[in-house]
Formats: sequence, structure tokens, C-alpha cells
Amino acid sequence: MTTDAAPKDNGDGVRARNLARILRLVHLGGPQSRAQLTTATGLNRSTVADLVGELVGDGWVVERDPDPVGRVGRPSPVVEASPKSVVIAVNPEVDAVEIAAVDLARGIALRERIESDTVLSASATAELIEEVIGRWRGGALRSFRLVGVGIAVPGLVRATDGLVRNAPHLGWVDAPLRALVATHTGLPVAVGNDASLGALAEHLFGAAEGADDVIYLNGGPSGIGGGIIVHGLPVGGVGGYAGEFGQNRVRAAGADAGADVALEDTVSRARLLAVLGLQTADDPTLAEALAAASAEPGDAQDECRRQRAVLAQAIADAVNILNPSVVVLGGFLAMLVEGDQEGFAADVATGAMAENVEGLRILSASLAADRLLLGAAELAFTSAGVI
Repeated sequence: MTTDAAPKDNGDGVRARNLARILRLVHLGGPQSRAQLTTATGLNRSTVADLVGELVGDGWVVERDPDPVGRVGRPSPVVEASPKSVVIAVNPEVDAVEIAAVDLARGIALRERIESDTVLSASATAELIEEVIGRWRGGALRSFRLVGVGIAVPGLVRATDGLVRNAPHLGWVDAPLRALVATHTGLPVAVGNDASLGALAEHLFGAAEGADDVIYLNGGPSGIGGGIIVHGLPVGGVGGYAGEFGQNRVRAAGADAGADVALEDTVSRARLLAVLGLQTADDPTLAEALAAASAEPGDAQDECRRQRAVLAQAIADAVNILNPSVVVLGGFLAMLVEGDQEGFAADVATGAMAENVEGLRILSASLAADRLLLGAAELAFTSAGVI
């Protein structure tokens, strides 16, 4: 509880921590009764009632009567995170900037995808974020509390100050994105790597929920990024740059056979678009085209098989190093394997040590297009000291 946006400390550190515990419980777990919160926190009922009352008064949570499902006795009120407290989540990409207002209950109140024929600079991105927030503040978000901004960047982000050290596909080098957006918006800003934030979202709310050791790989227009969860905690590395699986060197197959290339240069969304005869495509369009191509012999089917084989070996290498219980694939990587998940899992097992794939699950990201925005929102709420 460290910022003006966070629930008040009132000079009592223990109380502030208990307020944060309750808010985090309903944020992560969804609506819960006061009785459930009493059990989860170990606090007594009157203390929980008092804490919930303060959170309601400050607008962080709302209370409602429970649903009538044959209950006997006096029902315990249900507490849920307020949909009126939001952060602005942003994902800049080479072809568009996606911006959303995400509330404490993980609902997306507003969302815009602003496409561009040219790659925006960090400064232009900050100006765009300012314009959208200003428009929303004067309209649909007029009665909302704006807590901060979270940005998921496809590149290396220094954890200490939000400096984008290198986002090669965006052309950003040492871009002070956090400072730029803070200056333009007047809000607290947090910046992180997009795939690491996708990993966080899938770990907390998606396909890897409940798993403590997770590898996440995301394939997007800017290449392949990754995130790592070990013992339930995100692994960022000393500078915050961990998880750059796309830069690992692999031995290519097919037309590139024998070449030593970066994973994202041979397992590539751009290559898939080219062989499918598409200039651009959103994820649903690409998924539909890949599903059709996989069913018909031809160059597109051959390219999908080639990319799957390279991806399988890259994942096998990562599994040998980290021994996860779950591998989650997002973006076009999930599309590549969805037609033959069992066969892909078998290919991974062939390339890995047998002991390391015992019980391993390879899953598609379940949060779909929301994963990076939810991860960016989580970073913003956490950095603002709200949860």
C-alpha cells in the first residue's frame, strides 16, 4: 500500500496489509463471501467486516447479497472487486497499438485497436496513449478511478526504471517509455516485457492456473517471446530480461536446413502469412487459414510441419533446462500445434529427457487476445501498490 492510488494505510501497517490481503483475495479469486474471507485470512468476523467496510467506503470493493441457492440461516454478504477502479493496459506492436481499460475484477470495460501503416516511435506511442485516455476520461470512464497504466512491450525492458533497452521490431533502443507516458498522462506507469506479462496472466488466471512451474511462449508479429514461472514466482533475471526464447539458436529444417538461426527467424508468423498468401491477418483470421492449410497437402502444410518440428525441439531444450509441469503456447504458436496436439507433445518428448516430460502438459493459452492486456493490468495494479 504505497501510493495515493492504494487503499489508505491510516498509520497502521498491519491494518494496511490486511486490507491488501482482502483486496487481493477478491481480485485473484473473484467474488467471495465474508465467511470465506474470514477463513482465508484467519481474522475474526468482526475484523473482516470492519476491513470490508473500509474498502467499500473507499470504492475498492462492492458488497451484494448472495445468490439464493437454497441457503439456510443468515447469508454472508458477497464481496467483489470494484469494476469502477481501472488501469489502462497497453500493448504496442508493429502493426497496431491495443489499449484497454481493465478493472480490478479483471473485466475489460473499454478496448481499442488502433492500426498504423508505420511503426510508431515510443514518443508517438505515449502521445497516442494520452489521447485515448483523455477521450475516455471525458466519456465512458468519467465516473471511474484511474489507478495507473501498464504497458506490455515486445522487447527487453529494464525492470528498475521501465527503460525499453531494445525492442528490435519496433525500432526502439533505450526508449524511456515509462517516463514518457507518465509525463503525458500524469498517472503511475509500469512497463514490462509482453511475453513475461502473458506468462503472469496465464499463471494467475488462465491455462496454467494452479501450476507453480511454467514455461510460456508467445508468438506475435514481433517474433517469439517467453516467460518463466518457478515455484509460483515470475523469473525476470538480474535486469528483467529473462525468457527471450526467440533469440535462442536452433538448427533449422526445410529450406533453411542446416542453418544456425534464431528461433523466431525460422518459426515465424511472417513466413506463415507469406505461404498463406496473406499480407496481414488478425489472430482469428490466421487461425482459420492455418486450420484450412493443415488439412490440404501443399506448401502451406509443409511450412506448418517444418515450423512445428523446430518449435518442438526448442521446447524440448527448455523442458530439459527448467523441468516445468506446464508449457503454455500463445499467439500463432498455439495455432501451429492445435491441429495435432498429441503428435506435437510426442515430438517434444522425443527431444527431451524422459524424466523431464513425466506429467508435462502442453496447453494453448486460454486467455486468448486478453492475455497481454491482463498481464499489463496486473503489473499496473501491483506497481501502484493496490494489490
